[in-house]
Amino acid sequence: MRKVEASWRQAVAEGATGTATRAGYDLALAELASQGRAWAQSGAGERIAVLGELRDALMPVAAEWVNIASRLKGIAPGSQLEGEEWLSGPYAFMSACDAYAETLRQLPGKRFLNGLRQRRLPSGQLALRVLPRSLWDRILYSGISAEVWMQPGVTAENLAAHVAPTWDGPAAARQGGVALVLGAGNITSIAPLDCLHKLMVEHEVVALKLNPVLAALGPVLAAALAPLIRRGVLRILQGDGADGAYLATHPLVDTIHITGAGATHDAIVWGQGAEAAANKAAGRRMNPRPVTSELGAVCPTIVVPGPWSRADIAFQAEHIATQKLHNSGFNCVACQVLLLPEGWDAAEPLLAGVGAVMATAGQRPAWYPGAEARMESIARAAGAASSRLQRGVAPALVLVDLDKADAAAGAQGGEAFAPVLVLKRLAAPDAETFLRTAIAWVNAGLHGTLGANILIHPAVLRQIGQARLDALLADLRYGTIAINGWTGIGFSLAQTPWGAFPGHSAEDVQSGIGTVHNSYMLAHTERTVIRAPWAPFPRSLRHGFTLLPRPPWFVTHRRARQLGRLLTEFRYRPAWRKLPRILINALRG
Repeated sequence: MRKVEASWRQAVAEGATGTATRAGYDLALAELASQGRAWAQSGAGERIAVLGELRDALMPVAAEWVNIASRLKGIAPGSQLEGEEWLSGPYAFMSACDAYAETLRQLPGKRFLNGLRQRRLPSGQLALRVLPRSLWDRILYSGISAEVWMQPGVTAENLAAHVAPTWDGPAAARQGGVALVLGAGNITSIAPLDCLHKLMVEHEVVALKLNPVLAALGPVLAAALAPLIRRGVLRILQGDGADGAYLATHPLVDTIHITGAGATHDAIVWGQGAEAAANKAAGRRMNPRPVTSELGAVCPTIVVPGPWSRADIAFQAEHIATQKLHNSGFNCVACQVLLLPEGWDAAEPLLAGVGAVMATAGQRPAWYPGAEARMESIARAAGAASSRLQRGVAPALVLVDLDKADAAAGAQGGEAFAPVLVLKRLAAPDAETFLRTAIAWVNAGLHGTLGANILIHPAVLRQIGQARLDALLADLRYGTIAINGWTGIGFSLAQTPWGAFPGHSAEDVQSGIGTVHNSYMLAHTERTVIRAPWAPFPRSLRHGFTLLPRPPWFVTHRRARQLGRLLTEFRYRPAWRKLPRILINALRG
């Protein structure tokens, strides 16, 4: 802790974090603006060196990062839920530093493209496999693969023109700018990762305004990001919503990126109240700056009927519970709507299994501000269609059955961002027809396009076939799709673009505009498709191999805390001698 405090004092002395005063903001932005062009014109070698320094600055404060985040979220000291904070905090940031450095090292001739397997989809679009790329990927993400589907018009022949385009041309032509990043209040690595994207891909220096919910992380982030602060290309600012509004209209701010709520985006772009409505109707923006965003969604999990065994039901019950209760439900890609096939004999046992897991797993308070009020509002709107799943010391989950009352329809209208789960059953004459129906239903009926999950038995996958499945996925308009996985994996992978399905506008922003992460710097991407093993080890020997008996991000993992720390240490300094402890803890999970 002394190292953290010393780094914090040094960072403050160097102007790392402005006070919540307008004069402090003005000074911080002026300092950033003075460094903007020099940073924009810096070369790949300098950026690689900075990324290496960030890795070294992160490791000494990683444990304190996790401790503070856990305390803020009501996680008991020593709880295995601390593993979530390791993996979605220091580990995710360390991985991103490595991924950007790998790309920059191979930037001449864009050599990193040589290792990306390409295939042509039934639609004619180009798909690039970005995971696994290395032996370490195959160990740390055992059995998981990720593809990035490019937008129509991007082909194998012209791909190079759509990769790292911001690095094309002479460095002297890059002008840079000052980006305001309005940080998220839920996952602790979101804001640092957004900053990395701005710095490495868009060549902009960054004023990071922390969300007040995570203000206590300021000292740790200042220490972890000190190499950027020392160079004058990052400033960390604290403050409330009014302070954010001041920064968003500051003359020295050139672009804005926000992770948060659609209402915040609209307030920045259009104003508030009646004035905002009039401005939006007239197409008259209050803020002319380019604004990119990730704004969440009502995310579905589609359960396709198939020959599920009791073991399948038990494992996927843990999977669904994790999709809902990871971070206590305060994730933009938390499962909010669970789609089930009518008449499927495994549906009720699966629901019972999900309820049993939720009753005991992920025990922590509804820590994010306003959660209980949102839960009560949804329960009132659903009326008789809502019920409560008691969860011990954790808040009771609000369960809404859309088939029980028309009034329940309001429960699918907006992102709950809380422990709320909505059930919907659809006709299922056969598996493929059900999947088509479910895709049409979520496209038409749910707000946002951030992430969608599909749970489908390998036998059904073989029956449908790869080409027909790809055609079905092409109709599912989400920025990340997970097949037998969770879209949260896509967030944790720096290689994959993270954001909404393309096509939203400032007038109807839905899940946002643009993407972040994307360490391969792919332009004109459409979506990411994650594929994960159907079953854990050792049953995975029959259905797509994985070494993991239970993924470390599951809320039921019994060694997540130890494994999260070990994986972060391994990412920092990979070594074969470290693998046995990782594997032992993985197998004990």
